[in-house]
Amino acid sequence: QVQLVESGGGLVQPGGSLRLSCVASGKIFGIGQMHWYRQAPGNQRELVATITRGGGTNYADSVKGRFTISRDNAKNTVYLQMNSLKPEDTAVYYCNADLSTTPSTLQNYWGQGTQVTVSS
Repeated sequence: QVQLVESGGGLVQPGGSLRLSCVASGKIFGIGQMHWYRQAPGNQRELVATITRGGGTNYADSVKGRFTISRDNAKNTVYLQMNSLKPEDTAVYYCNADLSTTPSTLQNYWGQGTQVTVSS
């Protein structure tokens, strides 16, 4: 059973920082692209950042220059360093990844989400 488990969310003041982590566990043959999404109340889920297995990254315009996505392939972990946080960053943050459990399969998996609240 493959699982993605996020951690690191919480309450932070505007201008503060948080670091989210997402660990993939289970019978994993390989991991392709990994992503962070977020969903605020009443809004659609939006893509925040993507990282390829080789380390290439892409960001939503709203977080460029403030957020940094990284990964540790040896630990099956992806991170999201969030700096200069704003109230509009408040959302549930979800980890998403393309995982292989055998050499010939590839499936997309979601974590359960972690709440990030930016408020004074």
